[in-house]
Amino acid sequence: MRYGLRVLSAGVLAVALIAPAVFAGGEAEEAIEATNPTGNPWTDGEDLSGTEVSIFGAYVDEDASRFRTALEPFIEQTGIMVDYEGSGDFEELIGIRTEGGDPPDIAAFPRPALMKELHDQGHIYDLADWLDRDFLEEQYAESWIDMSEIDDDIAGLWYRTGVKSLVWYPPALFDAEGYEIPETWDEMIALSDRMVADGYTPWSIAMESGGATGWVGTDWIEDIMLRIHPPEVFDDWVANDIAFDSPEVREAFEILGEIWFNENYVLGGANGILTVPFGDGANPLLSDPPQALMHRQASFIEAYLPDGTEVGPDGDIDFFYLPGIDDEYGKPVLVDGEIVSAMRDRPEVRAVMRYLATAESTRGWLEQGGFLSPHEDVDFDWYPPIDRRYAELLDTADTIRFDASGLMPGAVGTGTFWVGMVDWTHGENLDDVLPTIDAGYSD
Repeated sequence: MRYGLRVLSAGVLAVALIAPAVFAGGEAEEAIEATNPTGNPWTDGEDLSGTEVSIFGAYVDEDASRFRTALEPFIEQTGIMVDYEGSGDFEELIGIRTEGGDPPDIAAFPRPALMKELHDQGHIYDLADWLDRDFLEEQYAESWIDMSEIDDDIAGLWYRTGVKSLVWYPPALFDAEGYEIPETWDEMIALSDRMVADGYTPWSIAMESGGATGWVGTDWIEDIMLRIHPPEVFDDWVANDIAFDSPEVREAFEILGEIWFNENYVLGGANGILTVPFGDGANPLLSDPPQALMHRQASFIEAYLPDGTEVGPDGDIDFFYLPGIDDEYGKPVLVDGEIVSAMRDRPEVRAVMRYLATAESTRGWLEQGGFLSPHEDVDFDWYPPIDRRYAELLDTADTIRFDASGLMPGAVGTGTFWVGMVDWTHGENLDDVLPTIDAGYSD
């Protein structure tokens, strides 16, 4: 797979501490006793059985369980005990622990900016000293390697990614009404108008997310930026070489406003956008009859659908690619993901990082679903059918860019940008909103 990304800067994600889970007893003990450490590719022939490695990240609940499953083959082959701790307060705690001199061996960052901040403070190891370039190029397309670089250091390894540029819809109603999947933005707007004429509300938009309210709107703006400008403009915007208060970014807001502020388009209007929890955003498409017919949200929304919901062309809900606006910029896709970085240097830590660099480290999660791998050597047959469709969408994208708010400094990406989306939805003028977002860079 070839994904045209490039290295950028980064932000932070707040996610409630849960107890650490250690591989112990039963399977892990048998692994230590039965494994032949010198026969695996991860430890360079060194017997590291009985050693321990800690990983700290934002994977919690089911994601944490699936991550542990993905680590089991490594444990069985090496006898290295892996302690994964997931936290909803990862952003705050990783800083506290690092400042206190007790960082984890490995950190899994949901947004790269915090990784960059800790790298710049000298807390992240350069993996170029651990893994040679030929090995990395076997595991990743060059663009992923480039995006992991900070000041010529390989600061991390990409482990999971997700697709954001999706629109969800009820396929049965589309078939009954003869609605065709739009191939362009203009077709999508025309379809919205037809839905209104037929007595439907086209869009369900839900942005409420507690202290993180606003991020849904940032995703919309980022997707539009990729569809009306060359990717270099997106990159310059992320790097603050192009301000929010610029014609380029203002145009994206104005295009979004044509959907968000059309009183016939959005279920519940602007008030609904602000008050409906983001995880409930697709539910109106599933009611009988549907209360709305389209919902733009990332692949992870599957996890928030009611139990028993069938996803697919013949199911209760399905998705299509959020169409392009300007043909010149092809088929761009917005993604998110996690990058893992080493914060301590021991042979067993190097062994775990080498494993995480390979598609094999993702297979146990891929086969359970809810996961997309950025690794070059991943086998599409490992994916469940729906996830394979996401992976194929990535594989055919003309341009891929990481979530912009996750690449911006936290004061902006998870600060004034989020707040600005809320203020604008409340009715504030762009002449006030955009300069206020930019002001976050001076905080």
